[in-house]
Amino acid sequence: MGLFDIFKSKKKIDLETHRQEFLQANGRITDGVIIDTETSENGDEIVFYIYSIQGVDFESSEILTEDKLENPLKYAPGAKVGIRFDPKNHGNSMLV
Repeated sequence: MGLFDIFKSKKKIDLETHRQEFLQANGRITDGVIIDTETSENGDEIVFYIYSIQGVDFESSEILTEDKLENPLKYAPGAKVGIRFDPKNHGNSMLV
């Protein structure tokens, strides 16, 4: 791993953290449904979810954090979940 890789990965994490903080402060909440789960090659648990806003369906995915992994049934396919989304960019969302 080179010096460039260290800065590159830190910037990527900072962008995701910034996005989540923005949604926490400015996002609206709606209901969604988990439609599928998957384990990535590096062992991350990924959930795919769908939600509707003003009659338009949106589909997204999220890597589950350690605290969300403590309750796997909450994120099983078919489970109803809360979704926080950006009211100006409905495709920008995260699990609540």
